[in-house]
Amino acid sequence: MPHLLENYFAKIPENQRQKASIAYLAALDHISEETPEVANTIIQELKDQRSYLKLIASENYSSLATQLAMGNLLTDKYAEGYPRHRFYAGCDNVDEVEEQACNHLKALFGAEAAYAQPHSGADANLVAFFAILTQRVQSKELERLGKKTIDELTPEEYEFIRQQLVNQKVMGLSLNSGGHLTHGYKHNVSAKIMKAVTYDVDPKTELIDYDSLAKQVQHEKPAILLAGYSAYSRRLNFAKLRDIADSVGATLMVDMAHFSGLVAGKVFVGEENPVPYAHIVTSTTHKTLRGPRGGFVLCKKELEEFVNKGCPFVLGGPLPHVIAAKAVAFKEARTETFQNYAAKIVENSRALAARLMQKGLRIVSGGTDNHLAVVDLSSLKITGRLAEIALRNAFITVNRNAIPFDPNGPWYTSGIRIGPAALTTLGMGPNEMNEIGDVIFDLLTHTKPLLASDNTPSKAKGETDPSVIERCKKRVSELLKPFPLYPDILV
Repeated sequence: MPHLLENYFAKIPENQRQKASIAYLAALDHISEETPEVANTIIQELKDQRSYLKLIASENYSSLATQLAMGNLLTDKYAEGYPRHRFYAGCDNVDEVEEQACNHLKALFGAEAAYAQPHSGADANLVAFFAILTQRVQSKELERLGKKTIDELTPEEYEFIRQQLVNQKVMGLSLNSGGHLTHGYKHNVSAKIMKAVTYDVDPKTELIDYDSLAKQVQHEKPAILLAGYSAYSRRLNFAKLRDIADSVGATLMVDMAHFSGLVAGKVFVGEENPVPYAHIVTSTTHKTLRGPRGGFVLCKKELEEFVNKGCPFVLGGPLPHVIAAKAVAFKEARTETFQNYAAKIVENSRALAARLMQKGLRIVSGGTDNHLAVVDLSSLKITGRLAEIALRNAFITVNRNAIPFDPNGPWYTSGIRIGPAALTTLGMGPNEMNEIGDVIFDLLTHTKPLLASDNTPSKAKGETDPSVIERCKKRVSELLKPFPLYPDILV
């Protein structure tokens, strides 16, 4: 492997050199000396990311400062517990960086309490579930029994409480309607530790019907009403959702993993902002919020003591180096620049969806009000799986996604999910979205399934006119030229 830093110094005049680029390249050079296979993979990923249009709605590009914050000796510290209340000595600096992250979160979202330790959105949801269940069930049973902690319980008393915990009911948007695996999908742990029931979008409008939901909640009486999505292209009214939850004494939990950047960026305000209305809010940090991979929890004060016990609930040792990177990203999100960015995400999302509809493709629910759209491919007679492969061959990265009540199920699917958050980070705007829409349409309308052994169309194998693939690859390359990813990183 070439010496990246030497190459950088040779090509870039001293007065134009960037500290972040020097640090990044120096790190890669050092990794290359120790484990060249790893360095080569990182460099190849950078080259790939520069060559493909990233339209996966759950991905983004974090800043170099965020990335560099993860590569340090904070990774060497065990820090179970929470700031100023650890099970290990020597956590003074971890306390400091975690408090910085939590303070940024509280200021960014106007939250009463924040917890920055979850390693992912799924972990954040587990922390929230156990915090809610502990508050609603365990703490009340302890009070009834006159005990302070579960360590004081007899085996019989403990088993009674355990049975109560696992028999609580959670009600979330179904995977079929754009919900997430962790919202009660039967193959996920959320449906194993609780009784899970789901609600769906209206089959005609493909929107959440709040009146219908209110009636279902009255019938089911869940302990937790869970709102949020991974493939729903409209905004939610959290005032209505709180009223519905309150009508049966449920805890309103919101998973805003997909749209937390739009809340932070002041695009979702008023009744579209979940923080004032939800009892507890979870999120990832790496989607529209543009941070490192990870999660966090926001909550009302009355839930804070339970959330802070994410360890030993479900988390082991936190990742202090990632929490440091979160602190960097949260501070970046507290700027006018980030607010402008968040607004542009929605502008681009609407432009891309509108272009595809102009070309004749159907967008689930008829459009988008957020950062994503789901394209129904039924009219093209191809599955989402086929479309995903065909687009990747033309240097466009998307993920297949089910449409509501999808006849092809969650693996092959009848749709694809698209989101321009990462391309917006690169600086693209509506003009580029129009061109991208044209390229997607060009490619997909020249893709068809192969016939399976029983002479039926294959759901996984297809073919695209090779000349069209080459044409689309050239258009993608031209689109990306003015918008290089991390342009100062020379590899």
